[in-house]
Amino acid sequence: MKVSYWIYGIPLLFMLALSTRAPAQVVVSVQVAPPELPVYDQPPIPGDGYLWTPGYWAWSDDDQDYYWVPGTWVEAPDVGYLWTPGYWGAEEGAFLWHAGYWGPQIGFYGGVNYGYGYGGNGYQGGYWQGGHIYYNRAVSNIGDTRITNVYNKTVVNNVTINRVSYNGGNGGIRAQPTAAEVQVMHAPHIAATPVQRQQEQTARGDQSLRASVNHGSPPIAATQRPGMFSGGGVVPARHTGTMSVVGSQSRPAPAQRPEPQQRPEGQQRPEISQRPAAQARPEVQARPEAQQRAAPAQQRPAPAPQRQEAPRPETRPPENAQPRETPHVEQRPAATPAPRPEPRPAPRPPERPPEH
Repeated sequence: MKVSYWIYGIPLLFMLALSTRAPAQVVVSVQVAPPELPVYDQPPIPGDGYLWTPGYWAWSDDDQDYYWVPGTWVEAPDVGYLWTPGYWGAEEGAFLWHAGYWGPQIGFYGGVNYGYGYGGNGYQGGYWQGGHIYYNRAVSNIGDTRITNVYNKTVVNNVTINRVSYNGGNGGIRAQPTAAEVQVMHAPHIAATPVQRQQEQTARGDQSLRASVNHGSPPIAATQRPGMFSGGGVVPARHTGTMSVVGSQSRPAPAQRPEPQQRPEGQQRPEISQRPAAQARPEVQARPEAQQRAAPAQQRPAPAPQRQEAPRPETRPPENAQPRETPHVEQRPAATPAPRPEPRPAPRPPERPPEH
């Protein structure tokens, strides 16, 4: 596999002769995407003045494999400086590593959620004031360490966030730097300190931290101090879960999405069911014939007479009977059949006188 290295800014030999404040950056190009970020618990801070530097996947050209560099607590190289983590970015079919750096402000780190204050943008684990670091207990594991400069600021927990470890490309995080982050990237930086480089070199020599060996779950996911890969300050990776925090309430964009909560489907249905029938279906009032069809059976007496008149026999008066007036038949109930008329006797012929 072809791996390329570039030196930006100034030549390497001249860079080593200058101060570590030179804005130089080494970028590694790999053809394989890095694994997902493992899940782990943050070890307690060893003392005042330390800042958390999250773990990351690094590339070994000799082993042709990724290996995990455990996260650890590191002392800031200068007062007021914060750590911007490095990140992998997919560009033109390759994955480029953008190294991290120290500076007065947090720069762009690909939108990767490294956890514990690094939720993809900025840092919510603490801040500098008056030459001291103030730690957020909601993010940083203070433990039993005696630190007086602490505060509590609730952060937004995100249990559904993925653990993608690179920006861009197929399946990567879609994030772009802001104008302020672009300015931070072009400002002078302090590169990784010697203890940070020691942490990476120690991890590179540990075969158990290779991705092909641990399959994305390194046995040493974080350490309390740089270079100390054994003892009580070593934390292994967990197999399930997500990073603990992703952002603070000062950035409410991820939390202020009211569409699913203000207008759930389950709350719209009671509004329809609570409306009266006349309001829910106004067309019933506009069409009286529809109400007549929906009336109960007892309010429609027409069918009852029809069922009673059907079996009534038809009576035919005799031929010699005089027609009868029937005006009173209309006043009689339809259900009562008309009485059968009695036939009148035929008139007798006149008696003939007896013959003598």
